[in-house]
Amino acid sequence: MTTYTFPKDFFWGTASSGPQTEGRFDGDGKGDNIWDYWFSKEPERFFNQVGPDKTSYNYLRYKEDVELMTKTGHNSFRTSIQWSRLIPDGVGEVNEKAVAFYNDYIDELIAHGITPFINLYHFDMPMALQEKGGWLNRETVDAYVRYAKICFDLFGDRVKYWFTHNEPIVPVEGGYLYDFHYPNEKNLKHAIQVVFNEALASSLAIKAYHESQDGQIGIILNLTPSYPRDEKNAEDVKAARIADAFFNRSFLDPAIKGEYPEDLIAIVKDLDMIPQHTPEDLKTIKDNTIDLLGINYYQPRRIKAKENPADIDPNCPMPEDYFDYYDMPNKKMNPYRGWEIYEKGIYDILINVRDNYGNIPCYISENGMGVEGEERYINANGQIKDDYRIDFIKDHLRYLHQAIQEGANCLGYHLWTCMDNWSWTNAYKNRYGLIAVDLDKEGKRTIKKSGYFFKTLAEQNGFSD
Repeated sequence: MTTYTFPKDFFWGTASSGPQTEGRFDGDGKGDNIWDYWFSKEPERFFNQVGPDKTSYNYLRYKEDVELMTKTGHNSFRTSIQWSRLIPDGVGEVNEKAVAFYNDYIDELIAHGITPFINLYHFDMPMALQEKGGWLNRETVDAYVRYAKICFDLFGDRVKYWFTHNEPIVPVEGGYLYDFHYPNEKNLKHAIQVVFNEALASSLAIKAYHESQDGQIGIILNLTPSYPRDEKNAEDVKAARIADAFFNRSFLDPAIKGEYPEDLIAIVKDLDMIPQHTPEDLKTIKDNTIDLLGINYYQPRRIKAKENPADIDPNCPMPEDYFDYYDMPNKKMNPYRGWEIYEKGIYDILINVRDNYGNIPCYISENGMGVEGEERYINANGQIKDDYRIDFIKDHLRYLHQAIQEGANCLGYHLWTCMDNWSWTNAYKNRYGLIAVDLDKEGKRTIKKSGYFFKTLAEQNGFSD
């Protein structure tokens, strides 16, 4: 029998976000964000036409949710503050009902021995700011820094782990390259400007935090390792390196090293798409790097050299002009999400951070398995027997444990997610939670088999095969 024991004081818990769990209710004072607006205009683009108002009722049921966290082994938990809830128009008055909600939620977590990790931005741009350009507009950077300072002042006495952004590459990909987030553009020049403005906003928030607070502040990045089709083929290796520059190092390098990767700079210069910035902006990014890195890991990226340059549209430059995706045969798949399951990726990421990023303190901030139709697995007691999720967690934790044994500075593991939540245009199509949510019964909660497994995992600080 093999036992996997994790370091003392390891963070065990889950992650979620405000816009995916809280919901929206009469009189709560929340303003519109881009999801509220987009759903009102194109509800057909959301699975079963379930929108952001129908999320997991956390705004009303947060005390019950914290109680359930204790029953599923949490000693820590990450969520986000909704910018449009706290400051409805993004720049004006603070919504006191939101302040009361977040204060109570944070206090409830702490009272139950659960350390709050709070993220500031999780894809939820206030619509009033988006109407002025969102992350394309420098004024949004200033508004975000003001919002961050308000959050630090209101909640920083109790919250000691802060994060500036969750997966900042996703608003770039979804909103400005591939049309799966509002504003649904396909414009690489705009995408590059958004990358820069998000990173600058993060650095300015870090600067403000260190000027007034005594905890740690970092960023959450979805690191998707880019593997070449053939490691002995120089062109495949080069293509994978470029994909890595676009989708990983574009945020990883400025967050930790304070500068952008040279290969990415060369491509942007060649395209004549250098984002608008000042020398002072670059100094801000250089001088205000993160204390803690959150790593979201779901799947790898398989890459091969570009095979048909004729496919390139000169009028619409895209990252894929520099590489092709490789459909590796016989890969292990999550058929519901369409993602490859490659457990060793979590090890490779941590070793990369160890070797190339100063072994900065980090933790796995998301990892999880979305499954459609989980009602098929309900037993006679009304519990979902999600052994596939338990296996998924254990398979990843073995590689995580190996990385720690080899010196990776990993402080914890957060699963996505606590309770089934609303997942953007997928809504509730794929369920990820340790706890089931019944939307037909105002979000009734039921702990799945994986939730009880997770409690034992946390209590034992590990598991045995």
